[in-house]
Amino acid sequence: METRKNNLLKTKTNFLFIKNVKSFFALFFLVFFFSFSSHSQDVDIAKGKSLFNANCAACHKLNKNLVGPQLAGVTEKYEKEWLYTWIKNSSAMIKSGDERAVAVWEEWNKLAMNAFPQLSNEDIDNILAYTDYKPEPVVSTAVADSGVAQSQSSGSISQDLILVVLIVVLMVLITMLYLVNKTLREIAFRNGVVTEKKDKKPSKPIWILFIRNQFLVFCSVVFFLLSSAYFAYGWLMQVGIDQGYMPIQPIHYSHKIHSGDNQIDCQYCHSSARVSKHSGIPSLNVCMNCHENIAEYDGEEDLEKGYTKDFYTNEIKKLYKAVGWDENKRIYTGDVEPVKWVRIHNLPDFVYFNHSQHVNVAGVECQTCHGPVEEMEIAYQHSSLTMGWCINCHRETNVNVKDNEYYTKIHEELSKKYGVEKLTIAQMGGLECGKCHY
Repeated sequence: METRKNNLLKTKTNFLFIKNVKSFFALFFLVFFFSFSSHSQDVDIAKGKSLFNANCAACHKLNKNLVGPQLAGVTEKYEKEWLYTWIKNSSAMIKSGDERAVAVWEEWNKLAMNAFPQLSNEDIDNILAYTDYKPEPVVSTAVADSGVAQSQSSGSISQDLILVVLIVVLMVLITMLYLVNKTLREIAFRNGVVTEKKDKKPSKPIWILFIRNQFLVFCSVVFFLLSSAYFAYGWLMQVGIDQGYMPIQPIHYSHKIHSGDNQIDCQYCHSSARVSKHSGIPSLNVCMNCHENIAEYDGEEDLEKGYTKDFYTNEIKKLYKAVGWDENKRIYTGDVEPVKWVRIHNLPDFVYFNHSQHVNVAGVECQTCHGPVEEMEIAYQHSSLTMGWCINCHRETNVNVKDNEYYTKIHEELSKKYGVEKLTIAQMGGLECGKCHY
């Protein structure tokens, strides 16, 4: 009987222990779940910035109106639940007659915002957190920088002071050596150690001796004539060659930013290079394809050369003034001004050069003639563009005749004639005068 009672007691104890363990794990799971869920609900400003740039930046800016209103502080105007619905499907809200949705639609020229159903509420929270984020000004860094500047300036002053002292000491030493040398010479002369030398008879001037030597005169004249002819020929051969010419344009255009950093294809702006003789100067309308929505520069600066963000932004303002663009109302006023671009590459009138023949047919890269344009902050003439420079290119460049029926028969016959597998442009008649000259 007692054994049975002990077993019942033991069973009851085990049951209570298991129950307590289950309660503990349940409590632990709830705590973990709520902590995890609260952590997962924390906003991520960095992710919000990435989502903003990918989905919103084409039509919105933080502190400036663009196609749509500025988004800084938008959470103070509207509730989050309303923003969730508006961002995911604004057109549906407008059709439903929502007063605030219709008011926004009418205020912004009745342009309905794109729908973003793929964005979750968490994504929208991250975007809104980014729009509300206001970085605190870093005062300590400025103080530190000013301290460093002061230390550098004080260091430079001390170095300059040391240099001045050394120069003064050196001048004093030179003066002392001169006076000691002079004193020793006077003592030596008085004691008879040094005597004065008798003056020699004055020699004839060197120009008289030169004139009397007829052979030397003849050689000098011949040398003078040949050297003059050589330098005159070299000077005449440079007439019309503007290699390195780098004019300042009325509106600063950085190929380094557009072609290099943003990797815009050359032929997007110079589209006529594919189909015509000239590459052409791009119309300002091409610039406005992008700059209707890019009113401020937000890239890297070169403070040493003066290329700051304000500098680039001011150049964009010059573009707006030239095309008559009102960035606040986002309309063209019609008040335009011509831009007097300065031409950089200019061939003589008797020279024929076809861009489409080289770019479209031959597949020549723009950098072959114009140099590393993607690295040029200010465009300049990279190559000499002389006749010899063009001829060397024609002599060294092979013609691509693969899958080209026009060149097939000519290539076969000329290959047999010259005994080569590949033909250069020169062997195909690229050195004939009439190819490049009228």
